[in-house]
Amino acid sequence: MTTLIEPAVLKSGGRLFPPTAGATVDVEIVVPVFNEETDLEPSVRRLNQFLDERFPFTAVITIADNASTDSTWQHAVTLAAELPRVRAVHLDAKGRGRALHQVWTASTATVVAYMDVDLSTDLNALLPLVAPLMSGHSDVAIGSRLSRSSRVTRGPKREFISRSYNLLLRTTLHTRFSDAQCGFKALRAEYARTLLPHVRDTSWFFDTELLVLAERSGLRIAEVPVDWIDDPDSRVDVAATALADLRGIARVGRSLLRGELPVRELRAEFGRAEPSSLLRQGVRFGVVGVLSTLAYLLLFLLWRAPLGALGANFAALLVTAVANTAVNRRFTFGVSGPGAGRHQLQGLLVFGLGLALTSGSLWALGLATAHPARAVELSVLLIANLASTVLRFVLLRTWVFAHPSRKVTS
Repeated sequence: MTTLIEPAVLKSGGRLFPPTAGATVDVEIVVPVFNEETDLEPSVRRLNQFLDERFPFTAVITIADNASTDSTWQHAVTLAAELPRVRAVHLDAKGRGRALHQVWTASTATVVAYMDVDLSTDLNALLPLVAPLMSGHSDVAIGSRLSRSSRVTRGPKREFISRSYNLLLRTTLHTRFSDAQCGFKALRAEYARTLLPHVRDTSWFFDTELLVLAERSGLRIAEVPVDWIDDPDSRVDVAATALADLRGIARVGRSLLRGELPVRELRAEFGRAEPSSLLRQGVRFGVVGVLSTLAYLLLFLLWRAPLGALGANFAALLVTAVANTAVNRRFTFGVSGPGAGRHQLQGLLVFGLGLALTSGSLWALGLATAHPARAVELSVLLIANLASTVLRFVLLRTWVFAHPSRKVTS
């Protein structure tokens, strides 16, 4: 059985077909289109068949026509008249973000989603995308072409651009999701309606801006590995889109720095705790660091004779590093659940930097004097360990325990 949602009145001169419909559904899937008279009908029919045969939730397909100048709107109306679960919305202005904003705001579905009309993403990922939102496990779900288990077919140029863009986001806006621009996303509708008034972009940067705001507001983002095949007939102007994205990153970055985005208010509305402040984390890390340093010095003294200075330094630092990572994970940065093994591996890389710093100090001391006094040796190690501790805090906070988005395996 398929049902359609009751549409709200659209703004910006939008037209809706059919003009009225029935009760709410679980999922509303929006397909934004602009001059897609060739691909629209086969793609929508394929999606509709998939939902009929393999999708366990009630769903509606909304074709959002962004001011097409060809026969796209006529095709959309024909499909909506023929297929019970399909409806069509026409907007008088272009912009994928504008279309999603309009339709998602008016939706009464439990989950709102969208996908590109070319169906570059394999539809088998649709259920893993939606299921965490329907169950309440996550609040936002995104398809990721950059996951290790994703299978992606596209040219090296687009691959390089995609990875560079997401690296830029992590560097400038400190994002933790892996793929901002994959045209395959879903949100719980109540969160979408709350976030959308604060998203300014109406074009391609819309996705990134929405995800940054969702992440900063404490929403849980699930990432779904996808099989994805590049559309060789894509109409995206890569150069113009890249420039617009750079301007968008700069704008959002300024807004965050100036406190213009109501992140704290949104966290309170969503019932999400404020992340630990830098000062609080620093104090907790300092307590753990003092205890770790004392343990390290004790172990170094115990193992100095049998292992030598370098061996004792390595063994003591390794033991305290593992314990330090485990305690900081839970006590300082408030991280629990899966991922402890990966965090320990990352912590060991940080340990390697600390080892290089302290061992380098011992090596330099050995060059300065063949037989340094034990007090001098301990003093050099203490200073080097303090420097290593500062480096460790920065790396743990910005890399190891940066609360990555939840991953969902398909």
